[in-house]
Amino acid sequence: MVTIKDIADRAGVSFSTVSKALRDSPLVQNKTKQHILAIAKEMGYQPNIAARSLVSRRSGAIGVVWPSIERAALSSLITKINEQLEKKGYITLLSISNLESAIETFRRYQVDAILVFGDRNSISSYSNINPQQLPILTYGAAGYTSYSAVDVNRGQAIRLAVRHLAELGHQNIAYIGEPKSHDPLQTVKIQAFREETISLGLPFQNESILQMNSLDFHDGYMAARTMLARAVRPTAVISGGIDLTRGILRAIGEHGLRVPQDVSIVSYDNLPQMEDIGMPMTVVGVAIATITDVISATLLELIDSPEQHKTVYLEPELVVRASTSRLADL
Repeated sequence: MVTIKDIADRAGVSFSTVSKALRDSPLVQNKTKQHILAIAKEMGYQPNIAARSLVSRRSGAIGVVWPSIERAALSSLITKINEQLEKKGYITLLSISNLESAIETFRRYQVDAILVFGDRNSISSYSNINPQQLPILTYGAAGYTSYSAVDVNRGQAIRLAVRHLAELGHQNIAYIGEPKSHDPLQTVKIQAFREETISLGLPFQNESILQMNSLDFHDGYMAARTMLARAVRPTAVISGGIDLTRGILRAIGEHGLRVPQDVSIVSYDNLPQMEDIGMPMTVVGVAIATITDVISATLLELIDSPEQHKTVYLEPELVVRASTSRLADL
């Protein structure tokens, strides 16, 4: 087995320098660091996690509690977070169990921190862990938990979408994204749509918000078909997420209509794939790279300083692409 000493001998540097370089320490010059990393890769070095844990009293693992609902945006998010944490020498352990079972499992594995994805209902009533002993970071539950949190201003994102469409001259705007089962993350968006529409003096009816079973492709498709069958068809629609948007695009195409010539679309979820899901999509939300960076950095801060309590709200942006146009141009 290749050791740090072997790498140090080959590179002609000290044991300490190699150790710091492998941990991506800023105390090592980048040129030296890259030289050491290249030698480590060439020699097939694999870190001894057990030995490192004994010295640092850390496992080098972070537990992730996965939500019961599978969505493209969350899949992209955890993939990017995993990549970020790997660069810092951490592995992620994923659990699809309920919150309490998952956290108890992670405690047995002595993870260094736990990331909980967007389950406000369960995390709000869970307080069995002292965060100074095991840091917990939530995403999507700010204001509902005593633990540290990173969250997105979802309501502001939808307000940006409504304003953008109103500025383009649209008045009859629909919102597709209300699941029948209560989902606090979606409720915030729906409330913002209603409030912003009314505040701008646009006509609002309960029918402006289309309800569905869940937030997947099929639900977006069926909701859009309902919307397009109305005697007075909306000239613009705001979608609650990327999966819904794909279904909406399919329904519009089957109806013989074009985007944005016949219907303008703004979608929530600021993901790279939104640039090419049939057409470049106008979106609102926080860029996935920004969310990833903030979550990863906050986790590492909490591991180093577990006495901290952090709540970080990320502000959304509007990215205008080809899926929206002026009403006069329709």
